[in-house]
Amino acid sequence: MPTVEYQGNSFQVDEDGFIDDFNNWNTQWVDYVKTTEGISDLTDEHWKVISVLQDYYKKNGIAPMVRILSKVTGYKLKYIYELFPSGPGKGACKMAGLPKPTGCV
Repeated sequence: MPTVEYQGNSFQVDEDGFIDDFNNWNTQWVDYVKTTEGISDLTDEHWKVISVLQDYYKKNGIAPMVRILSKVTGYKLKYIYELFPSGPGKGACKMAGLPKPTGCV
């Protein structure tokens, strides 16, 4: 498994760059993914999406579908894509430390 080194931390990642284990997630991981996703500043809205994704994953073991993410955050899908240009599945789930989604996220 490849390793990413960032700010003195090492992260094991899969072939798509997702962190290997949700339990290894920390704020340095968020900073790293932010730079790779082209996001300059994280807002409270970014953190709300990350928090909802993580809470849902902790309860269900998978990422929520996009409509659930939109409903729980109160953000329209278009706005989620503005926050995470590569999308809720790739950018947001990666930043939240979730495994790569397999379905419609």
